[in-house]
Amino acid sequence: MAVATLAVATLGLQACVSEPPPVAPETSPLPPPPEISDEPVPRPVTPPPPVAPPPLVPPDILDPDDEFSRRTLEELNRESPLEPVFFALDGSELDDVGRRAAEANADIMRRFPTWVVTIEGHCDERGTAEYNLGLGERRALAAQQYMVELGIAANRIRTVSYGKEFPFDPGHDDRAWASNRRAHFVISSK
Repeated sequence: MAVATLAVATLGLQACVSEPPPVAPETSPLPPPPEISDEPVPRPVTPPPPVAPPPLVPPDILDPDDEFSRRTLEELNRESPLEPVFFALDGSELDDVGRRAAEANADIMRRFPTWVVTIEGHCDERGTAEYNLGLGERRALAAQQYMVELGIAANRIRTVSYGKEFPFDPGHDDRAWASNRRAHFVISSK
């Protein structure tokens, strides 16, 4: 009987050790109601959306409505924006003045990326026709090479030599001869 009493006491003890009853969670008190006022409630100020900057237009490319874009090839070449490059007697190397003229021409060609230019090599009236054709070719090629070094694509520059056949100045003195020793830039297509 002692064993049975011990078993009942153990069971009773286990029943007393069971889980405690649940406790209700604490609640915080409600906030006081807002005060009612006759003044309007200020609304938060929303800044206006930022204004988008205008799209960037590369400065090297002009608007198609530019004055040169509206002209025909004949008009462009009559009042050409491209400068000739002049050479010394029997010379085909660009001097400082010639390089500056070629640089100005390269700037214009960058602004009009569809233009194709023909560089004509010219000479004064002295010398044989064959010699002047060769010299005119060397002058045109020297100008073309410098333009390519300045970043103009070689396929946009053609060359031709006219030797002494088409002088700027038909005179027969030093002034006329100096103006005839040139690489002349002609716009071939736009």
